[in-house]
Amino acid sequence: MIPARPPRRADREIPTAEAEALLTAGTYGVLSTVGSDGLPYAIPVSYTYRERVIYVHCAPEGRKLDNLAANPAVSFCVVGHTQTLPRHFSTEYESAIAAGTARLVDGDEKERALVALLEKYSPEFMAQGHKYIAGKIERVAVLRIDVEHVSGKARR
Repeated sequence: MIPARPPRRADREIPTAEAEALLTAGTYGVLSTVGSDGLPYAIPVSYTYRERVIYVHCAPEGRKLDNLAANPAVSFCVVGHTQTLPRHFSTEYESAIAAGTARLVDGDEKERALVALLEKYSPEFMAQGHKYIAGKIERVAVLRIDVEHVSGKARR
């Protein structure tokens, strides 16, 4: 398990349930990995979050998957509402960070994950989306991130 570290600004910490709501509602997240060369890599991705699992679809090859083969530990960040406060030299924000372990999935789980992405991003096109998935499922990879820790912060 990835150890949790208390936030520096505990007064800005939000409850876990609120952080999970941000993960559920977010439009995109940033997936961070570390490669065998020790270099970090962060990439914005479309995703879905349900019951402490994040699913991400991606190409079946590339740096992200190379990094995960070397080290499956990941961090995943979602930013919700933001507003700059120029007169106060600050920003209102809300964000959530999940830490966990990633792995590729296949079969029924892969299809269920793609349908969950369809439900999130294109709910009004489910029939067309199922056909699209059927035609592309062999040419896409799906990552499952088992979330071990979720935290969030906000300034409102």
